[in-house]
Amino acid sequence: MTRLVRPRYTRGHTSGYATRLGAFYAAIFLVVGIQLPFWPVWLAGRGLDAQEIATVFAAAIWAKIITTPAIGALADRLGRRRMVMVALAALACVAYAALWPVAGWWPLLALTILAGIAHSALMPLGDSITLAAVRERGLDYGRIRVWGSVSFIVAAIGSGAALALAANAGPGPGAAPGSGSAPGPGGNEVLLLVLAASAVLLGACFALPASVRPVPTGARWAANGDLWRLAADRRFWLFVVSAAALQASHQLYYGFGTLYWRELGFSDTVIGLLWAEGVVAEIVLFWYSARLVERFGPLGLMALGGVAGILRWSLMGVLPGLGAAAVLQLLHAATFGASHLGAMHFMAARVPPGAAASAQSLYSALSAGLGSGLVMLAAGSLYAAYGGQAYPFMALLSAAGLVGVWQLSRTAS
Repeated sequence: MTRLVRPRYTRGHTSGYATRLGAFYAAIFLVVGIQLPFWPVWLAGRGLDAQEIATVFAAAIWAKIITTPAIGALADRLGRRRMVMVALAALACVAYAALWPVAGWWPLLALTILAGIAHSALMPLGDSITLAAVRERGLDYGRIRVWGSVSFIVAAIGSGAALALAANAGPGPGAAPGSGSAPGPGGNEVLLLVLAASAVLLGACFALPASVRPVPTGARWAANGDLWRLAADRRFWLFVVSAAALQASHQLYYGFGTLYWRELGFSDTVIGLLWAEGVVAEIVLFWYSARLVERFGPLGLMALGGVAGILRWSLMGVLPGLGAAAVLQLLHAATFGASHLGAMHFMAARVPPGAAASAQSLYSALSAGLGSGLVMLAAGSLYAAYGGQAYPFMALLSAAGLVGVWQLSRTAS
């Protein structure tokens, strides 16, 4: 039997890996930072009403839940994750470009879903490559992932400024085809920004390392075995449910945080600063994450996220002043950042390399898709009934996630 010798990497070689991986996160969040706040504006400019826009988003979420795990399994089976990612990024570019001349409901729906499927599957595949580098090369996941958060802030602020300039410049390419009317705010300028960012993302996918340890052709059936063992692992499913609960606890905040703060009389400028504060706190945690992982471990970080969530969501509707809101926003570093870091490092340590993409995709589909989507539906009803007093219901989700993490720690092997 040939002894496996672990390769040694120079500091420069490792740094080059980290740079390429960081560029991927910056590129993918460039798209998100433009699309998340402004895609509804573009859909409205194409004549969709509020219900039709909600239908588009709901259909995209359910499509991602079904397809993302299948794409992850395919990437593991092929053993060529970068190749799959390049194909997905190219498909997203094609779908967004095809939207330019389209005005009908069904083409808009189909192309938006296609682009969303391709784009959403990229993140878990990118995480699987990054976590392999963390495991094999000792890279710092937090200092790689932080560039996504930085890019999101830059994209949201920059695209908002660009769209404001375009609106002040008068009619441009934003009117719906054949409408003969002036464009609404953003118009096709939004699509142009998303398409440009998607092209940057395609380039970043080309620049990704192929893999830390490419899967040989003869070992691909072993990857299938890893996947089946993972599916039969009760601890993995307990982890997925716990992590999903911790992340889903943010849905009331994501969906209705701005509305709640407006009801309290906060200006839009102040609200924007509060949102930015949460992301900045997340960035700081990511930058110093290596020390935190060493001190608390993956499950300790997830537990920290659960405790912080109980505190944050319990107090959010009870302490409505601006000072309290500013202090509670700092907890976003723990409720999202620590929970996410703990989940990523747990998978890096526990998931077999041959099933890494499948595990990441499944986690993404259940936490960011099914779990968060269902909680968002409930959050709408809760906010309509209770307003800001609905936040303690989100604290219950944090508590459920914390209990799950405690159970995981008791069954550690």
